[in-house]
Amino acid sequence: MEWYAYPLLVLAGIAAGFVNMLAGNGSLITLPALIFVGLPANVANATNRVGVTLQNLVGSWEFYRRGKLDTRNALMFAIPTTVGSILGAQIAVDINEALFRRVLAVIMVVMLVLMLVKPERWLIEKIQPGARRLSLLQIVAFFAIGIYGGFLQAGVGIFLLVALVLGAGYDVVRANAIKVLIVLALTLAALVVFWTNAKIEWLPGAVCGVGNMIGAWLGTRFAVRKGAVWVRWFVVVVVLASAAQLLGVFDWIGRLIG
Repeated sequence: MEWYAYPLLVLAGIAAGFVNMLAGNGSLITLPALIFVGLPANVANATNRVGVTLQNLVGSWEFYRRGKLDTRNALMFAIPTTVGSILGAQIAVDINEALFRRVLAVIMVVMLVLMLVKPERWLIEKIQPGARRLSLLQIVAFFAIGIYGGFLQAGVGIFLLVALVLGAGYDVVRANAIKVLIVLALTLAALVVFWTNAKIEWLPGAVCGVGNMIGAWLGTRFAVRKGAVWVRWFVVVVVLASAAQLLGVFDWIGRLIG
């Protein structure tokens, strides 16, 4: 790698790690960075999982240490998600990228509406402590999210947050903590699949991962200290920016200014 790739990947990793601990879609920062330093898109997609794994190791430990991680239920949610991730990582589909980006953007907008309507759903926990059973709908939902996460990764945290808050009844801070452990599990599974298929470049992945870990440490501290209201608004901003990016709004603004 060129010398400039190292600081670029570390900085991208810090930003992504911080964003992922509070919301998700941090891969929309690291994926372009990995591609910029010379990795093919499919290799960048696989290599990105190295940093995500390291980031979520740090994040899971920090949330657990601060008493925000419901470990037992998190592992239960992780089972169907991880199975889906293995399938998603193995899927090779010829999909129209432009159409895919627009569909994803529409989904993001729908999520944004859900977050703005009745915001108390994101702030007040509605479940009883202790172990619980997954409904069939939850199993299917988390399995589907796992397929998406194994296939692409970017945005999987947002989907998990919606499922955990609106579907399972957690407040957004505890949902964030559970999300981090679930993403760790599904990413490890996908990482093995990509590794066995020789799709990972370990050096840029590790360099980016250093930044991811720093960002994860900062993000968990921010989430716990600032609470659910701050985290919810952070998620709203991230989803709005992600939808705009996927719809090409920033490209349109750039052409308009230029």
